[in-house]
Amino acid sequence: MPALVALSLLSVSFLSGCGATDGDSTEPATSQDSTSDDAERYPGGETTNTLLLGPNAFDNYVSNIASDHQSFFFAGNAFFKDAWVEAPASTEGRDGLGPMFNSRSCSGCHFKDGPGAPPEENEKFASMLLRLSVDGKSENGGPLPDPNYGGQLQPFSNPGVPAEGNPKVTYTEQKGKYGDGKSYTLLVPTYVIEDLAYGPLADDIRISPRVAPATIGLGLLEAISDERLTKLADPDDADDDGISGRINHVWDVTKKKSVIGRFGWKAEQPSVRQQTAGAFLGDMGLTTSLFTSQDCTDAEGECTAAISGGDPEVDDDKLERVERYGQLLGVPVRDQWQGDQIERGKKLFTKAGCADCHVPDHTTGDHPLTELSGQHIWPYTDLLLHDMGDELSDNRPVFEAEGNEWRTPPLWGIGRYNDVAGHERLLHDGRARGVAEAIVWHGGEGKKSRDAFVAMSEKDRLAVVAFVESL
Repeated sequence: MPALVALSLLSVSFLSGCGATDGDSTEPATSQDSTSDDAERYPGGETTNTLLLGPNAFDNYVSNIASDHQSFFFAGNAFFKDAWVEAPASTEGRDGLGPMFNSRSCSGCHFKDGPGAPPEENEKFASMLLRLSVDGKSENGGPLPDPNYGGQLQPFSNPGVPAEGNPKVTYTEQKGKYGDGKSYTLLVPTYVIEDLAYGPLADDIRISPRVAPATIGLGLLEAISDERLTKLADPDDADDDGISGRINHVWDVTKKKSVIGRFGWKAEQPSVRQQTAGAFLGDMGLTTSLFTSQDCTDAEGECTAAISGGDPEVDDDKLERVERYGQLLGVPVRDQWQGDQIERGKKLFTKAGCADCHVPDHTTGDHPLTELSGQHIWPYTDLLLHDMGDELSDNRPVFEAEGNEWRTPPLWGIGRYNDVAGHERLLHDGRARGVAEAIVWHGGEGKKSRDAFVAMSEKDRLAVVAFVESL
């Protein structure tokens, strides 16, 4: 009889209506009024992609790219999109996949650099994964991995190595009504791991489902200064507004110290480079100079004995090229940024408190890629952690982020998800079938915004959704 573990989790919302303090004097006035100026049409400032749109809207480099950076971008693009193979192979520059993995390529999860989607019932997990940990913290303050299965379930493997398990999801519908009596339903997922190959999971296992996020604008988010994020943070709710945005201090492998985190669903990664190296290891089983050892546990002997594709399997030159590719992916221009419905939706979005966490604009600081420095950008995020309530908790702490705390995700490009990725699934496990459902999932610090949205007339709700989808 197959080993089996089941769990039912509620997810963090892709949107969060929370509060933040004003920016410092070097920042532009945050545009939270009811009108939009022409600058908002270009969410990436001078870097905004105005050329490739439609299904390729997330697939172009920043428009002000330096000529000597184009070769890095295109080389990184190739390593991002093409499949890796197991070692040994004739393609020595791209071997070392596994021994266990979630995908054979970066684009397998981030198709056309867009967001992943959850599987339908009885489908394989293609662009979604399950993070694993147990009670306690590692030496550097991060999560402790499961003794038998490590920090991430890997359902695929090379020949001769048993895959860790087979994750599945089922959905039930949860019914509700808006203030005007109109009904809605929400999808509640339940996750099951069948055919566990290396014994049971720990009794205190913590499991968190994650869909792959879109990869646009990462370099610009990296260029927002630590000072800006520190100014926005209000960890003790000093202004007594019920909102306490917090910084997640995480371990920087290269600097060997704790720094501000800004990437990942819980802001658990400090840089594009470390985010990239972590994905190489966790998702494809590829070692780098940052993470030199496979995530093989003592129970996984076949994994430990598997042939390596090199030491490391992704050398620093390849890692840098993929890093640069991620940093230089442009944010697409907004086709619609004005008009009565969108202007009304922006006003209601702000009045409901959504713009307090989804801070509309920032000016980037200095960055090694000068194209990204000094840009007035409109990502609609503060990159901070917020308590989103017990219903959205995965009960899995990551560094200083508690189970019910999540990073405010950026909203730029959200209206192009269907064109790029062929779906409109939102939230960190993709349960929401569009913007309205994502808002209704709010809790904790976002509950006030959620309640304001639910109480609106249908006309006003449609205006809010139209505004968010215009970003």
